[in-house]
Amino acid sequence: MKYDNYMQKCMMLIIVLNLIFLTTAVAGAEDAVLIQQVLVQGNQRIEDDAILRVTRAKAGDVYSDALLSEDLQAIYNMGWFDDVRVEVEKNLDGNTVIFIIKEKPTIRETIFSGNAVLDDEELKENVDISSGSILNIFKIRRNIKIIESLYKDKNYHNAKVSYIIEPLEDSQANLEFEIEEGEKVRIKTITFDGNSAYDSKELLKIMETSEKGFWSWLTSSGELNREELQQDIYQLSAFYQNNGYAEARIGEPEIEYRDEWIYILIKINEGPRFKMGQVDLKGDFIILKEELITHIMVDEEAYFNRDVIRQDVLALTDIYADRGYAHADVFPEIGTDPENLTVDITFHITKNKPVYFERINIHGNTKTRDKVIRRELKVYEQELYSSRRLKRSVSDLYRQDFFEDVKVKPQRGSAEDQMILGIEVVEKPTGTFTFGGGYSAVDKLYVMASVSERNFLGRGQILEFAVQTGGTSRQYSFGFTEPWLFDIPLSAGIDAYKQEREYDDYDRDSFGGGVRFGYPLFDFTRGYIKYAYDVSDIDNISEEASPYIFPGRNVESSVSLSVVYDSRNRQFNPSEGSKHSLTFKYSGLGGNIGFSKVTAETGWYFPLFWGTVGFLHGEGGYIWERSEKYLPDYERFYLGGINSVRGFDWREISPVIDDDIEIGGTEFVQFNVEYLFPIIKESGLVGLFFYDAGNTWADEGTSDSGLRDSFGFGIRWFSPMGPLRLERGYIIDPQPGEGSGRWEFSMGGSF
Repeated sequence: MKYDNYMQKCMMLIIVLNLIFLTTAVAGAEDAVLIQQVLVQGNQRIEDDAILRVTRAKAGDVYSDALLSEDLQAIYNMGWFDDVRVEVEKNLDGNTVIFIIKEKPTIRETIFSGNAVLDDEELKENVDISSGSILNIFKIRRNIKIIESLYKDKNYHNAKVSYIIEPLEDSQANLEFEIEEGEKVRIKTITFDGNSAYDSKELLKIMETSEKGFWSWLTSSGELNREELQQDIYQLSAFYQNNGYAEARIGEPEIEYRDEWIYILIKINEGPRFKMGQVDLKGDFIILKEELITHIMVDEEAYFNRDVIRQDVLALTDIYADRGYAHADVFPEIGTDPENLTVDITFHITKNKPVYFERINIHGNTKTRDKVIRRELKVYEQELYSSRRLKRSVSDLYRQDFFEDVKVKPQRGSAEDQMILGIEVVEKPTGTFTFGGGYSAVDKLYVMASVSERNFLGRGQILEFAVQTGGTSRQYSFGFTEPWLFDIPLSAGIDAYKQEREYDDYDRDSFGGGVRFGYPLFDFTRGYIKYAYDVSDIDNISEEASPYIFPGRNVESSVSLSVVYDSRNRQFNPSEGSKHSLTFKYSGLGGNIGFSKVTAETGWYFPLFWGTVGFLHGEGGYIWERSEKYLPDYERFYLGGINSVRGFDWREISPVIDDDIEIGGTEFVQFNVEYLFPIIKESGLVGLFFYDAGNTWADEGTSDSGLRDSFGFGIRWFSPMGPLRLERGYIIDPQPGEGSGRWEFSMGGSF
């Protein structure tokens, strides 16, 4: 009974509360104010819709001060306005909400002042504030950090950047970044902690990064390049591990900026030094283990050397790859013995399956025919893979001088043991127009020009036409070479020429030509045979002329045999390889000219440091006259000029008789030493210093018993119109009347 009374009282209380709530809600609804409309005032550039898109207050909604406060903040956060406020107009049918804004000015021009290290263009490329953008303080501050970061990359860590806003008409402004660059911050000290085997001076020699030196205003010493510093850490680690310290660890460099200096601390944990222990091979052998282990070099090292181990891995991989196992794996297992301080190396070899060239695809050649490329390849479809022959194929393609780039792109074939070899070439222009000139005692001022095509019709044929004319000479020549006659590596060529020359002591008009053939004998070696026929008319001979000038018509019929070895990686500006030749010329198969001539030439290119190249060149010859025949002046040896001993005039080095009559030599030697360094590597522009020496001798007449020599400098450029040479030679110990040296230039080949 009591429970029922309690429940009735609760129900009555709930009913009363509901009535009170409904009454209040109805009364509130009758007193609520609605928003009649939302307006925007003061905006000139920003559209109303763009502003109202971020507000929540809409026409027909219940008016709320809290909601308008949130909308006010949302509009301000757009970043386009200096000031935002709200006004409310109260009407009987609702309130009108008006957002009154003041737009930020737009930037007419961005100006930089105080900058010298970075120019305006470089700064504008990196900042994201442009003409017409809205002035935003947060964006300006972000760009200040960008500019300061650019200066830090240049080691100007104390650079300070501020800004000035210059108001203009029509709600515009100029923005000026004021830059105080400060001094470049350089490395004061590089300190090593933990090194005992090697002192700091020895370790600093390994690093490219260096402390500020006396010549820092001229060099880059003391500048911090983080990528270069990281590479130095790798070099230090390699140095230790290549000298027995197998467990050496080099910590990350600690860099401290203090005032105008940088301090670098490098911590080193050298660990013990390990000697080499046992070296063994395990796994799949394709040749006898005893023979295979002869290619291992690390066992000859006294101490552990990680670089030699890496080279041994490559050597073993190449041996297997050259026998068709392109996917052979060679893994060196390194076991250290802390008690005896020795390291044992076991090379584990897994040969995997042999790989065959399923197909060879050639891409990128729009002019050169596939046949011209394929005939240079030393690898063939359906044959076993060979890394050595593949590398040689790429080298031979470069030596054609038809391509800027050759890329090898192997892909999996139709089966695991099949490979599709892609060879992608980037062709370069092979037609050239060349010109040059110079000054000589014979020709005075002369010019020359030639047109040549090294890849005629995409067939690899060579077509050349040249003209040279000067005050005393005119020469026209034509040549054509087919490198693969009858689709075999038999080269064949024809030459024809006509020449008119007025020497100081006689005039020579000649014409002639020849045919030549060449065939490969050995690796990089070809043999040549050439037949030549020349008819020369000699007249206007002076009384002071050489006795080896024969008046009237002179006919020469000759055959030449040559052997040429050429392993240079490029024809112009090579960086490695060599070229050697030996030639014997026999004249006297007909006509009145008869002699035998032997010439030999050698040239060596070898890479040095920093991309520089050394070149050594030597040449010599001997000629003797056949009985009842003549040896003319123009077949004897003269030196001087851009292709022999530079600094001397053309044909200036010669034996003489009667003190002033040059007769040419019957024997000569010539030596050239060059040091070539890149100036603009991408453009093929190089500089050089040289030393030349040489002389000619004859049984008759007089000549210097020693060598005449010179030195000088020059530039060479593989220009779009052909190889350009500009060189200045200085004569060492000049004789009376010779001068001190001369400039010469030409376009065409060199030694």
